[in-house]
Amino acid sequence: MKRINILALIGLLFFSACMDLDIPPKNIISDDDLLTTESGMEIYMARMYSNMPFEDFKYMAQWGVEFNSWLGALGIEGTGEALNRDGICSAFTGERTPYWGKAFTLLRDANYLLENLPKYKSSFPEGKYNHYLGEAYFVRATVFNAMARRFGGVPLVTKVIPYPAEQDELEVARSTEEETWDQVLADYDKAAELLLPASPKSGYANKYVAWAFKSEAMLYAGSVAKYNETVTGRLTGFGEKTGVRVIGFAEDSWEAASKKYFREAYLAARKVMESGNYSLYTKKWAANDPEAQYQNMVNMFSDLSSPENIYVKEYTYPTFAHGYDAYSAPFIFKAPLASGTCPTLDFMELYDGFDRYQDGTIRVTDGASNTDGNYLMYDNPMDLFKNAEPRLRAYVIFPGDMFKGKEIEIRAGVYTGEGPVQPFFNDYSYQAAEKRYQHLDAYKQAPKSLYLSPREGNSQEVVEYNGADMTAAGANGPFFDNGEGCLTGLYGRKYLNPDPSFEAGEGKSDQPFILMRYAEVLLNAAEAAVELSLAGEASPDGSNMLQVATDAVNDIRERAGATLLTGNITADIAGRDMVRKERRKELALEHKTKWDLRRWRVQHYEGRDGFWGEQRDKETYSNNARYRFRGLYPFFSTETGKYFFDARFQWVSLKTFEYNVVDYYFAIPGGEVTKSPVIDQQPNR
Repeated sequence: MKRINILALIGLLFFSACMDLDIPPKNIISDDDLLTTESGMEIYMARMYSNMPFEDFKYMAQWGVEFNSWLGALGIEGTGEALNRDGICSAFTGERTPYWGKAFTLLRDANYLLENLPKYKSSFPEGKYNHYLGEAYFVRATVFNAMARRFGGVPLVTKVIPYPAEQDELEVARSTEEETWDQVLADYDKAAELLLPASPKSGYANKYVAWAFKSEAMLYAGSVAKYNETVTGRLTGFGEKTGVRVIGFAEDSWEAASKKYFREAYLAARKVMESGNYSLYTKKWAANDPEAQYQNMVNMFSDLSSPENIYVKEYTYPTFAHGYDAYSAPFIFKAPLASGTCPTLDFMELYDGFDRYQDGTIRVTDGASNTDGNYLMYDNPMDLFKNAEPRLRAYVIFPGDMFKGKEIEIRAGVYTGEGPVQPFFNDYSYQAAEKRYQHLDAYKQAPKSLYLSPREGNSQEVVEYNGADMTAAGANGPFFDNGEGCLTGLYGRKYLNPDPSFEAGEGKSDQPFILMRYAEVLLNAAEAAVELSLAGEASPDGSNMLQVATDAVNDIRERAGATLLTGNITADIAGRDMVRKERRKELALEHKTKWDLRRWRVQHYEGRDGFWGEQRDKETYSNNARYRFRGLYPFFSTETGKYFFDARFQWVSLKTFEYNVVDYYFAIPGGEVTKSPVIDQQPNR
């Protein structure tokens, strides 16, 4: 009887289920829900934009697009901008999570919208309908752009692939690199055609956003097409499975392609410039006032009303925040870590306002080099920086400068010997970087005259001076056996929250990240102008290209408090490098430089003379594939009561980088190559 009742119950349930099969589940959102109303489209847009491969506070180069702000730092990818104590401080040769699977998921969302929104066209005004299609093209262009920069030619999936399907429908082979960049170009053009002139909602694109991103992408494409040819043997090759040229350009097409892409970069940048919608941020700027110019550039990175902002990633505490301050603020603000972004002396030497040796390096002695003569002495560490570009001070915290209402005390050590003080080392070369201050006789032998600090806090070495105790490394280090201090003698200021009342912590920061600003568009136009002029090309819009380039650089320099150009930028390597150097300076610590070094093909040893956007002796910081960067270390002299600086390779948790020609293209994820009959690995892997 019990079995009969159970069978009857099962039958009843089965019958009920069969009767309800045609009723849509109430927890499934259909196209009719999403693609027919603006509120539904907001959900769709939010899904796409939350997965965009934007590089901001939640992007770390060594990890990839993981949306993770743990250990947040900027400029530490072997660019020479900054150093970091952790293993994430490594040359940009690959990502822990390759941008592949997430890319194709987002491509499917964009393609699905392009294929299905036309069914619901009548639900929207024409302008809004076109805008939504433009958003899909913008997303697709940005994804292909991110993939092309990493891999070269990629599978150009421009339609929704049904599943299940036949094998030949599911598999899409890698296209050539040229075809990939052409697709990026076409999609940005279509986006700009369809998007509204003004973003209908914060976080959305508009046609000027599309043109700005297009100018950046085409500058990359033009550079790769041209400068792949400068790499020994030409950096190109074919896939084994398909015979497609998956990286590089053909010998008979690279030149035309390069000119085309530079032309498109220039025209796109000019559209933004001529729109009148954007301008350089100068709300606090005043002529001949370095303090105002410095404060102006500090403010611009947190001012959401800035006329320079073209596209911004916004954060809101506590619902959507990041942790940049928790990891990169000076040591005294440790919460839970600190000192993640420590700019280098090499980077600082890009800027105006310092006395220099004949080789262009910053002078720290009264001799002909930093091994000659005696150290220059200063009453206050800030005296060395008194004439520095205000822009540099807005980007870097100098020893002794103020931040969040506190003086940032930085010392590498205290010297108690007699003055004048001679250089600590007679060899400051790359090969001698392993010899450090704690190896000097002045530190090791009694009676010692050099005091350093192995640890912060109570374990610091102490020197009595004027009746008080002076810690060897001050409040912020560097501490020679603890990487969590001021590794280079400098701290990054750019993007840190300067409010004294703000208490940093994991997930407590909400300052915005500017993904695209007008200064970059000016620099895009300037670089494309010089490249076209170098190639003997006429101006694509009738403008005087070299005058446009000169005005762009001078406008940026004037705002920065830097020395203006005295003549026009010229159509030669010197003119090109002038623009590159300005780009290096202006866009530092913004996730831009690591891509610039790659597209210029100047990160491998043979091409490294142009690494800094200018010609520098690569032997001073390189040893074949490997290279290092320097710090600027302040010491206090008790006998003179003054400070002096030593310039040497960074010595705490010494960082050495390596970069080879093969690294200009990331490897395709091995699992994708193994499982697919048509996905080719890079030819040189």
